[in-house]
Amino acid sequence: MSFFDSEVVRAEMAEISELQEEIYHNVYKFFMMNKEEKLQHVDLLQKLLEKQQILYTRLSLSDDPEAKDMKEKVLESAEAMGIPKTSDINMIFSNMTRLIDTMKEAIDKE
Repeated sequence: MSFFDSEVVRAEMAEISELQEEIYHNVYKFFMMNKEEKLQHVDLLQKLLEKQQILYTRLSLSDDPEAKDMKEKVLESAEAMGIPKTSDINMIFSNMTRLIDTMKEAIDKE
């Protein structure tokens, strides 16, 4: 069975896609949101990041050629966004988690 034939993987990818869509739909409204809406939006960002990290870990652990190909595409996308190819993606996930925590703290102080 292919990596992408897994019900769990397909469900997670669908959820990632839905979260991305919802976040992108509301990103330009962020500064007009009230405190509660901002916190909900940041919670969605956190949930998306966690799902992406889990998927990336699964891709990294898989021997499936399609999974390896997708992992390489993720790394190429990261490089296209200015992240050096030698960067540890897990460290980037950790940094993004800290950034989200900082955002939550800032919103709580509003």
